[in-house]
Amino acid sequence: MNADSARSATLAGIGLMCLGILMFSLNDAMGKWLLTAYSVGQLLFLRSFAALLVLAPAMRREGRALFSPPNIPLQILRVVLSTVEVGMFYWAVSYMPLAETTTFWLAVPIYVAVLAGPLLGEKVPMRRWFAIALGFAGVVIALNPGGGFLGWPALIAFAGSLCFAFMMIVTRQLRGTADTTLVAWQTMAALIAGVILSPFAWTSPSLRDFALLSVLGIVAMLAHVATNRSLKLAPASVVVPYQYTLIVWAVLLGWAVFGDVPAWTTILGAGIIIIAGIWIFLDEKREGQERLIEMEEVRE
Repeated sequence: MNADSARSATLAGIGLMCLGILMFSLNDAMGKWLLTAYSVGQLLFLRSFAALLVLAPAMRREGRALFSPPNIPLQILRVVLSTVEVGMFYWAVSYMPLAETTTFWLAVPIYVAVLAGPLLGEKVPMRRWFAIALGFAGVVIALNPGGGFLGWPALIAFAGSLCFAFMMIVTRQLRGTADTTLVAWQTMAALIAGVILSPFAWTSPSLRDFALLSVLGIVAMLAHVATNRSLKLAPASVVVPYQYTLIVWAVLLGWAVFGDVPAWTTILGAGIIIIAGIWIFLDEKREGQERLIEMEEVRE
């Protein structure tokens, strides 16, 4: 690939990452808006049903392999964590402003860095622990325990973000599983949860709301496609930091749609979390490069 082609691919990767994050943000805002009239269970049911319809051709191509993936117990654990995480996000965001809820999920890379040691046996260098400590300080500031914000909705958001971090750890252990299988199992689990929960608080949606509830799953899936494609077109070190534009969109959409003005502690905490997250990511990248150099030296 020549320099011009590489530059075009990198710009396309950045554009797709930004587009994917915008779509995730629109999905979150739409979900928060719909939750004023519909239950979390109903939201899970309809968005998952629509997503499975779109996924159906890819699932058919997978054939029997879709239902016989490697390490079934871990697959089940992953979809349980995923379903609980999505449910907790929508539960929390139905009570909290969008920006405040999103801030908890910004800290997921920090939780993963902590959990990777005991659960995956990965060594965490001392310099990374400083970034982890900084990130947790950002979480505490965002929680604002002295300002009366630390209530059960915030605790639900915190628990949901921890579930997402555990899910990321399990996903690392299932790297050999096809993407279609991972997404399909995740979506089917959310559909089952929706089937179980929605009868307890079912509201017959209008045609417009039915379409919007269905679009939720499709938009989220397209956002995943955009971000995954971004990582294939451009280096992760270039595009991953753009994921933190999530908080920008959360603040803007929260203000424009719901009239929410985030507290200064939320903005400060989110900023600290972003700095810590990028620090951890760049440190992992540097460690990976050092391992490659060591391997080359051993070969020589």
